[in-house]
Amino acid sequence: MQSPICDLLGIEFPLVAFSHCRDVVAEVSKAGGMGVFGAAGIGPGKLEAELSWIDENVDGKPYGVDLIVPMTMEAKGREVSREDAISRVPEEHRRFVSDLFKAHGIDGEAMDDHTLKRGARLNTNMRDSGANALLDVAFSHPIKLIANALGPPPAYMLERARANDVPVAALVGAKEHALKQMQAGVDILVVSGTEAGGHCGEISTLVLVPEVVEAIRPFSDVPILAAGGIVTGRQMAACMAMGADGAWTGSVWLTSAEAETSPVVKEKMLAATARDTVRSRARTGKPSRQLRSAWTDAWEADTAPKPLPMPLQSIVVEPAMARVNRLAEGGHEGARTLASYFVGQGVGLMNHSQSTRDIVRAFMEDFLAASERLGGFTADIEN
Repeated sequence: MQSPICDLLGIEFPLVAFSHCRDVVAEVSKAGGMGVFGAAGIGPGKLEAELSWIDENVDGKPYGVDLIVPMTMEAKGREVSREDAISRVPEEHRRFVSDLFKAHGIDGEAMDDHTLKRGARLNTNMRDSGANALLDVAFSHPIKLIANALGPPPAYMLERARANDVPVAALVGAKEHALKQMQAGVDILVVSGTEAGGHCGEISTLVLVPEVVEAIRPFSDVPILAAGGIVTGRQMAACMAMGADGAWTGSVWLTSAEAETSPVVKEKMLAATARDTVRSRARTGKPSRQLRSAWTDAWEADTAPKPLPMPLQSIVVEPAMARVNRLAEGGHEGARTLASYFVGQGVGLMNHSQSTRDIVRAFMEDFLAASERLGGFTADIEN
């Protein structure tokens, strides 16, 4: 396709797929789009293993890596050990999760320091030393894109990307965020509406994309990837009609045959409607959209403690949700009720599981059909 995204990234179809699953990343890239591996929650050793596997299985096609290095977070600018981070978790939050577990028939100590330590990896990766360790690994592989998910990328990320001739993408949820990213010097803007899974703003994709296009085009030709609720080719075509150069997608891959998603959560997603998500700070400390469940309802109740700032909330939540998923897969009914995961409002259109390649193919076919339909509206004018 003739798109600045295709030219910049060396891909055939301007569809970018964010995933924590290496299989999805490789399959999307081999099918003509670009897979981007989410590395925020793993250490350098694990990232090395995952990227090495992708290198061996992607058939030389381009792929990228996504990190989270936020501009604002608890104790930003200071190196904080796992033990220090855990000590900052209030007893109130530990007790809340333990009581919630007990209410759903889950026995045992839920929030001891040993358990919380498993959730502190994200805290390490978001610090400059942790992020640089991941960048060391990422740039030792033939990646063709590096992305930062929260705020302008730090100067060292941009400098290292330039030195390695790798484009930098950054997610934005508002026009003013896009302008800041332009000033920082990013190469691609991922314009993400509130429909998106995971961290998201308050503005609809339908409004945000043309707003950002209008704001930046007078002084920049930086390519734009639309994001937020996009799970079909027709939505991708609509966003490109509004000025985007392609699409950044995440949720649609969560129900693919290859996805790492818990089978219980995948089953919930396939049965969900667009109304079955909630935007809340209770998962990470920053607003993020996730599948509604007894877990999310409990955190939204008036009696729940206020979510902690990022990354402390993740230290509380991630090990607890990992345990919930393990129990749910074993048939524990209380855990099944609690199970949740990040997903966007497009989940209402994700009604059956397909292979990753079939999803890419469906995007292409749906995009072409939508483009032809739009062309049909102007056929008489052109003639």
